[in-house]
Amino acid sequence: MRDKLLIALAGLALSVGLAACGSDLGGGEREGDVQVATAEGDASGDLFVSNWPFYIDKNTVPEFEDKTGISVTYKEDVDDNNVIFTKLQPLLQQGESGGRDIVVVTDWMAKKMYDLGYLQEFDEEAIAPAKANLVPSLQSPSIDPDRKYSLPWQSGMTGLVVNTADAPDVDEIADIFDPKYKGKVTVLTELRDTVPLVMKSEGIDPAEATGDDWLAAIDKLREAVDSGQLRDFTGNSYTNAMARGDASIAIGWSGDAIQLQADNPDIEFVMPNEGCILWSDNMVIPVGAPNPAAAYEWMNYVYEPANQAQIADYNYYLTPVTGVKEELEKQGSPAAKSPLVFPTDSFTKNCSTQPDPPADSVEEIEREFQSLITGGG
Repeated sequence: MRDKLLIALAGLALSVGLAACGSDLGGGEREGDVQVATAEGDASGDLFVSNWPFYIDKNTVPEFEDKTGISVTYKEDVDDNNVIFTKLQPLLQQGESGGRDIVVVTDWMAKKMYDLGYLQEFDEEAIAPAKANLVPSLQSPSIDPDRKYSLPWQSGMTGLVVNTADAPDVDEIADIFDPKYKGKVTVLTELRDTVPLVMKSEGIDPAEATGDDWLAAIDKLREAVDSGQLRDFTGNSYTNAMARGDASIAIGWSGDAIQLQADNPDIEFVMPNEGCILWSDNMVIPVGAPNPAAAYEWMNYVYEPANQAQIADYNYYLTPVTGVKEELEKQGSPAAKSPLVFPTDSFTKNCSTQPDPPADSVEEIEREFQSLITGGG
């Protein structure tokens, strides 16, 4: 059974590799001096983690605090990669992190931040226990072949989050453009999630897409905005519109649907016929992080299979840690059999690893998409 997980995660390693090119990633070369986040002394004191919503259960943080004596500030303040980057960049340029010891960002953003000199490399001795439990398929991605500065928090799939009571027949990305759902559709502000899915709905392989293909997909989205078909572009906050019933369909992330089901069992993650986008989010240590020793203690803790199983049982994302399936099976958790946590190759057969725009047109594509989502064009 573990082989099926490794098959699914193998594609994610390619996803991270694809993010290594493109001028928006700092030119692909480290611009700042390399700093190592050295773990000095025993882990203690305070730990500040910035992460995305719906990513952790209610017990992991207090149990970690009880075991280690470390006091944790766990803040769900990452809603969009570009938004958190814009928020932190003025601090990072000054060598400060705003008190943060760990920030969780998607693979392409981790590469961008590293190339700009905003991330520290790991203390190899301190991070060794966690790395020992990292699934083989994610151990040597192209953006960080030796995992010097990034460690996956979770991986996942971008597809459709659907209120099946309102939209019972939705099974394609193309359905977001169906007039009967006018004004009830939201899509993500994440360029590398939304635009590749639109291209897939047009029969275009995102891995082979030209700059013109990306721009044409943005134009299609613009037409949907102008007609009122699309309600909004959002980060993780699309879940609020789904919970309120303001949106019936969202381009969204696989595990979010499980959290929304707690209040509305009609909400489901629907794997589009065209396939999904596969990605990873990574724990990184920013420059100026005040307590690297506590950061490593956290990483090592959440990479223990039993502790990771508790997290996976809650968030239903793909786990990067070995031995989790066996832990979930021992507990009798339905997550052990969920295709959202352990997808088979048949489930993800039409999925694509998260692509980056072509390097020769990335600036234009970024500019056009940003203009669209901010209402400037």
